[in-house]
Amino acid sequence: MRSTDSHIVTRAWQIIATLLISISLSAENISADSVLLSAYRSEDMSVWKTYVDTVVDLPYEYGLCGYMVERDKGHALPYVQRFHKHVEEAKDNLPTGHYEMYMSAVLVYELRLKESIHPIKAMSLAKDATRIAPTDPVVLSYYGTCLFYAPKPFGSKSEALVWFEKADRYFRAPQWKYCWMREANEMYIQQCHEKLKKQ
Repeated sequence: MRSTDSHIVTRAWQIIATLLISISLSAENISADSVLLSAYRSEDMSVWKTYVDTVVDLPYEYGLCGYMVERDKGHALPYVQRFHKHVEEAKDNLPTGHYEMYMSAVLVYELRLKESIHPIKAMSLAKDATRIAPTDPVVLSYYGTCLFYAPKPFGSKSEALVWFEKADRYFRAPQWKYCWMREANEMYIQQCHEKLKKQ
């Protein structure tokens, strides 16, 4: 099969998957968030890729980029670049603190792909986001992940746990029921406890 044929087949499957998601959502009257949360739980990020390839939805782009930087570096850069572009385009319409958080994430992803050398700027933006939006669980949890992964002296698991637990209090509100970031935050709390026990 030629590479162009392979691309056509891949694109056709993406379109079919998008249609199936749309049909299942309308037939069962359930939200895209619940379908995507189910895919997150089963680690089927192909569903996320299909969704992100057809819809601009920054929380899912952010999550998919993180997944790809971790598991599929060879294909991650175009997704990170597109995410960066979408963040800049949405800057004036984002919830308070989310621009700083997303820009920090872009720098972190670029750093891990060896496309950037700005770890201090990434941490500074993440911290700024928590000052701007001190009750937003997405922002608080993101800062926790920065502290969780950052080498000393920039971060620590015990400090990360404080921020994850702050986020958890706000994530308990009903509107976060189908948010993948709520579940990720719960996972990080558990990981922090496990790692801190071993110290």
